[in-house]
Amino acid sequence: MNTVLLTGGTGTLGRAVAPRVVAEGHDLRILSRTASADSTRFLGDLATGAGLDRALRGVDTIIHCATNPRRGDRNLTQRLIDCAVRAEKPAHLIYISIVGVDQIPLGYYREKLATEQAIAASRLGYTVLRATQFHNLIWSIFRAQRRIPVVLAPSIRLQPIDVRDVATRLVAHVATGPAGQTPDIGGPEIFSAQRLALATLGSRRAILPLRLPGKTFSAFRAGYNLVPANRAGTRTFAQFLAER
Repeated sequence: MNTVLLTGGTGTLGRAVAPRVVAEGHDLRILSRTASADSTRFLGDLATGAGLDRALRGVDTIIHCATNPRRGDRNLTQRLIDCAVRAEKPAHLIYISIVGVDQIPLGYYREKLATEQAIAASRLGYTVLRATQFHNLIWSIFRAQRRIPVVLAPSIRLQPIDVRDVATRLVAHVATGPAGQTPDIGGPEIFSAQRLALATLGSRRAILPLRLPGKTFSAFRAGYNLVPANRAGTRTFAQFLAER
């Protein structure tokens, strides 16, 4: 049995990871900025470093799902690394990243890549897993447009993956130990964004395809966000929609 500290435990991915950690027989700790009567919650703040030393005491593995674009993932993760390195028993750090962070010049992606590099440069054993966009993200982007007459959809392809499939892969690394940079994973199907918009909102909606200038859009158009050779996800977007 491993003692696992989960960051970002209340987020989309974290909520899928937590029950899988428990199901695999590990001892779960969830890092939280607020005090709670829940025995799995450990007070700690990645932004300030407060409470991290206590939360990491006796931890074997960290599954790092927390993200905060405003504060910067690189800075938050460096505080976590610094505390983990000086712990009596340095933990195995598992980090979730995004397919294409090294090819797509989006600001958030550059921050994720810098975070990967900080982890690799640390003295911790680590595992980095890049995944394509979650079903939940694609759904929310198009559902946000449900009340406007014309839906905007970029002229790119997407390979959405179910968050539960990603959670399963992350938790599997708890038992297997540090693996470094692992193969990228994607969902079982690749569709145009327009088709995913129609699936989300209904086939009668008017879709306006978007083609934008710039290197970021060109990188998406080139398919750097896709992993056609490793369709590791098992749940399709249609199955996700049916469950909603």
